[in-house]
Amino acid sequence: MDTLQQLSFEEQRVLGSLIEKSKTTPDYYPLTLNALVTACNQKSARNPVVEFDEETVVLALDSLKKKGLTGNVISSGMRALKYRHNLSVAHPLDPAETSVLCLLFLRGPLTAGEINSNSGRLHDFESLTEVQETLENLTKYDTPYVTQLPKRPGQKEARYCHLFGPIPEIDENDFSGEPVRKNVGQLEERLAKVETELAELKAAFDKLKAELS
Repeated sequence: MDTLQQLSFEEQRVLGSLIEKSKTTPDYYPLTLNALVTACNQKSARNPVVEFDEETVVLALDSLKKKGLTGNVISSGMRALKYRHNLSVAHPLDPAETSVLCLLFLRGPLTAGEINSNSGRLHDFESLTEVQETLENLTKYDTPYVTQLPKRPGQKEARYCHLFGPIPEIDENDFSGEPVRKNVGQLEERLAKVETELAELKAAFDKLKAELS
């Protein structure tokens, strides 16, 4: 089984930002370098949030262009060079599949439910079932585009990640369950305090009732 071209984190963020803006702000697409830097660094719909400078974005664009995933746009009347993505040209992906990959580029591993709730401006999925079918399709290409990650302890839904980069490692130490036990202990302590206060109130009420009899 072949593997996809491997992209650096910077390349993933730049490519994801171009895909996103092509769908959410088509009137301003293709993007100038300044607009692309802003898109990469925006604080919403990004995980993690970054602070790329122009040099970082230009280097990523140059590398992506060599891989056939981005292109430059120059036309008469344009004052600045603009940039577009070529993901759907380089790969046989439909709009739904492209949108799923865009979210995974920008946000990291996600569950089907998270993809469904965050895809509104990228693609109008009819249901969670359609999202799951799209993910399944992306795993079944001769060269798969996504893979399902093992469930983390206490996690109900499996997450998916794209295969244009290394598969994220799961650190079991991050999910030891200690915070849950701590929270339970705190709740038990608060409950005991409430029960004590109720008992004291009941005793005071009974005493007052007896005095008034």
